[in-house]
Amino acid sequence: MGSYWSGERIRLRGVEPDDWTSLMRFAADEERLGDLLQPPRSAESHRDRAREQSVAKSDGDCFTLAIETVDSAELVGVVASHQADTCAGWFEYGITMGADHRRKGYATEAAVMLLRFMFAERRFHKCEARVFAHNEASLALQRRLGFTEEGRLRDHVFFDGGHHDLILMGMLADEFARLHPPSGQ
Repeated sequence: MGSYWSGERIRLRGVEPDDWTSLMRFAADEERLGDLLQPPRSAESHRDRAREQSVAKSDGDCFTLAIETVDSAELVGVVASHQADTCAGWFEYGITMGADHRRKGYATEAAVMLLRFMFAERRFHKCEARVFAHNEASLALQRRLGFTEEGRLRDHVFFDGGHHDLILMGMLADEFARLHPPSGQ
C-alpha cells in the first residue's frame, strides 16, 4: 500500500522553506485571475511565509499542504483546510494552483485527498468552499467534486474597483462518500 497522501499524479506534503518562490508565483497568478488585489510583497515576506508554514503546528483540522507532482516533485499548488468548527462538524477548504498547472486534474486529485481525510479520518460532516462568482473554473471544479451552491453573498468582496458576489458552496460527508468511494470499492 502506498502513502495515504500520494495519488496517481500528485502527492500532498508539508510546506518547506524552499517553496517560497512557488508560493510567490502562485500569489501573482491569483492576482492575474482577478482575485483580491494585495499590495506587492517582498521576496523576503514570501520566504518568511514559507518558513512559518513549514514549522506551523497543525491542530489536526487546520493546515496547509503543498501539492507536488509524483513524477517530477514539482510544486504545482497548495490546498488547505481552515475555519474548522469541530462542535458543529464543518470546515472550509481552499485550493490554489499555479497557472501552468491548471486543467490537468491536479486540483481534483488534491481536493479529493484532503476531503477524504477530513470526512473519513477527522469525522467532519460538512465542507464549505467560498468562490468568487467570476471564477468559473473554480466553480466548475467545486461542482465536479460534488459541491452544491448554498448561497450567494451579493457585493460581498471589493476588488478591481468594484463589489463582487461570493458564492458559498457546500458538500456533506455522505454526498462525498457516494461520489468518491475509496479505491478498490
